Amino acid sequence: MGKKRIVKKGGESTGGKKASSSRAPKKKVASGRLYVEATYNNTKVSLSDEAGNTLAWSSAGTLGFKGAKKGTPFAAAKVGEILADKAEAMGMKEVGVVIRGVGAGREASVRSFAGKGIEIRSIKDATPVPHNGPKPPKPRRV
Repeated sequence: MGKKRIVKKGGESTGGKKASSSRAPKKKVASGRLYVEATYNNTKVSLSDEAGNTLAWSSAGTLGFKGAKKGTPFAAAKVGEILADKAEAMGMKEVGVVIRGVGAGREASVRSFAGKGIEIRSIKDATPVPHNGPKPPKPRRV
């Protein structure tokens, strides 16, 4: 039911997918920012330049983790590794990290990113904190 594969006489096939990381990066950037959004259900990480323009991003869901496994530190570490490889290909040397959320992948994604040899300049916690919060439920009437 899917795409038909056409095999040419030379032995090469067409119609298959190519990995996005195989092509050369368009930009060469020395420093940038790493934004980590760690929720209970997923971990999303994006890499941007100093102006805030997104260069690359990834999440636990895009790597194939499903359900409760997306929110685990292991999945977040894999996301950090993938983004570190992309940053290395762009020539990035140092990043400032901005973390949002209270999920399990907060620390794991940053540790795995730093483990690939890119220097972390600063870590900022920008988790939104409500001033008053939602309205409490009314008392139960029996």
